[in-house]
Amino acid sequence: MSLELPELPFALDPFGPEGEWAYADGTLTGRAGPRQDRFVPPGGDGLEPASDAPRLLGIPPAGDFQLIGRVRVGFAGAFDAGVLYLHVGEREWAKLCLELSPAEPTICTVVTRGHSDDVNSFVVDGDTFWLRLSRNGSAFAFHASSDGVTWTFVRVFALGDEAAAASAAVGFLVQSPTGEGCEASFDRIEFRAEGVKDLRSGD
Repeated sequence: MSLELPELPFALDPFGPEGEWAYADGTLTGRAGPRQDRFVPPGGDGLEPASDAPRLLGIPPAGDFQLIGRVRVGFAGAFDAGVLYLHVGEREWAKLCLELSPAEPTICTVVTRGHSDDVNSFVVDGDTFWLRLSRNGSAFAFHASSDGVTWTFVRVFALGDEAAAASAAVGFLVQSPTGEGCEASFDRIEFRAEGVKDLRSGD
């Protein structure tokens, strides 16, 4: 069943396994079950792709935008995470995560183009941090912030062709790749119908 958040100009639909998604008093919560993840291993290590993390996604209006939220993660197992998620195709998607990686809360990103990459950006203090996903033309950018005011540039990238980028879905994901489950909550959710003018300015 779709969720309509007053902060967003588009509805959100669940994908993957049951995520127990709920919204109340400005806070969205979701839960991943044991060993649920979304990752396509980049090497020939025999690992199978994992595509069963709960997602809640919608298609934003055309044009540039920013999706912002403060995530709090109930860390228990290695790589538990709350995520802003971008979906272009079944093997073209990206994650901006607050993740226990593997023992310290860390801002991490994954961009999947057939196979996933995996990048740890910086360690943070505590279980709560701000995340921002933006579209600027046909490119996407990830930023993170301790206070929602000053933003640290994490990554800029292209995903899919221009038509695919223009119709991308965005939203939220919770994962628990090695653990017995993880709950994450998102508040201070905001949608801005504009891109980020200077990706490295801190704005």
